[in-house]
Amino acid sequence: MASNQSVAGWPTRHLVDCTSDGNISYGIVQPGQHTEGGIPIIRVNNFKNGVLDDSDVLRVSESIEENYRRTRLQGGEVLLTLVGSVGQTAIVSDDLAGWNVARAIAVIRPSKEVSAKWLSICLQSAEARHFLDGRANTTVQKTLNLGDVKRVPIPIPPKEIRCRIESMITSIDEKIDLNRRISQTLEAMAQAIFKSWFVDFDPVKAKIAAIQEGRDPLRAAMTAISGKCDTELDTLPPEQHEKLAATAALFPDEMEDSELGRVPSGWAASRIGEITSRVAMGPFGSDIKKDNFVESGVPVIRGGNLTDGLIERNYVFISESKADELKNANAFPGDIVITHRGTLGQVGLIPQRSKFPRYVVSQSQMLISADCERMSSRYLFEFLRSDIGKQLLLSNTSQVGVPAIARPTSSVKTLPLIIPKKTVLDAYEKTLQPLLLELTQLRMASELLAELRDVLLPKLLSGELAVSGLSENPEIA
Repeated sequence: MASNQSVAGWPTRHLVDCTSDGNISYGIVQPGQHTEGGIPIIRVNNFKNGVLDDSDVLRVSESIEENYRRTRLQGGEVLLTLVGSVGQTAIVSDDLAGWNVARAIAVIRPSKEVSAKWLSICLQSAEARHFLDGRANTTVQKTLNLGDVKRVPIPIPPKEIRCRIESMITSIDEKIDLNRRISQTLEAMAQAIFKSWFVDFDPVKAKIAAIQEGRDPLRAAMTAISGKCDTELDTLPPEQHEKLAATAALFPDEMEDSELGRVPSGWAASRIGEITSRVAMGPFGSDIKKDNFVESGVPVIRGGNLTDGLIERNYVFISESKADELKNANAFPGDIVITHRGTLGQVGLIPQRSKFPRYVVSQSQMLISADCERMSSRYLFEFLRSDIGKQLLLSNTSQVGVPAIARPTSSVKTLPLIIPKKTVLDAYEKTLQPLLLELTQLRMASELLAELRDVLLPKLLSGELAVSGLSENPEIA
């Protein structure tokens, strides 16, 4: 068992020596096609900010899974991503017992002495990330070798100190996770409004039905928009009632034929290339490599930075001069980023109130700038991450080698979509304003919390900052 001394004089062990079985393994190499009723497996796309999202899982046949019993989950393991968005960790909950994992994920079973939370915390430290990033293979997709993973140094302070550190970091992580879950709810509300107005055309269809039945079409549209019945509409404050009526009046009461089928009267069918000012690819892999990374500068957006429609932190950075060289791959607040290679279908919107004035997208990403005179960035973003948008986006997928969208730029530019009248788009933006403001506030709070954690963690793990003088449960707004 390898053991060295940390800066604080604490023993340091290799990660593999902190496991209960003295081994770290990766999962199913060739899972095959989805098998209804089969064994669910965790893939890289199921990792969401340290939490496993089991809403979209691949199921494999029992005969295939049986050959990988060594990585069959029991609950309490630490999972580590090895391919693509490498270095993400998550702790397996007991309700996932019996599941398995894909080849791109390592299964780490903590020993009785070291908790899963401690290993997860250490693997997310700057030291562990630096250790793994320096050894990752980036020839095709960024990949970690199990041999290197096994040698990650893990500091082992006394149990009391470990527990205090775990408690403090967990407190921060739980606050970040709460913000994330609230943000997901708000994002779901924004998606629901988009679907109701621009996919199902609920206000328009409500007006048509009301006219046919001899009812007031305006009140019918108000009900469709607000979800309130007639009685509830009458109890609304005058200002709110007036605003809702003004929004409802913007929707037509007829449908007409278009190349995209029946659409609200006066709305147009178009292509993304016609309502954007730019659709551009990320640079070739050789243009952004480890040799170009710096401590701070222009952040690079990679697949791992796209989560639930948000552009998440944990960036790598390149210098301002290098970003200038990659001018075509520069993305700005309000731009949309799409993954066109690897984990397809990821879509993110760079917030208008962004911490950084510009970004650079990686080789697996592409960016879209909406023509603000004709199109709302938010509308285009919601379209691309809607079911119909994803279906169109992935319709040109090539399965040869790494999954990719064939001819990404031209494929995206030719995607058809409906363009509502500008008055409706403006009303849509105003309706979303309270949601977007709260989302922005949650994002800023989470970024501050994450920065606090990132400052505290290396100091705590090195012993530079003593836990005896810190609260185990810091009050953080």
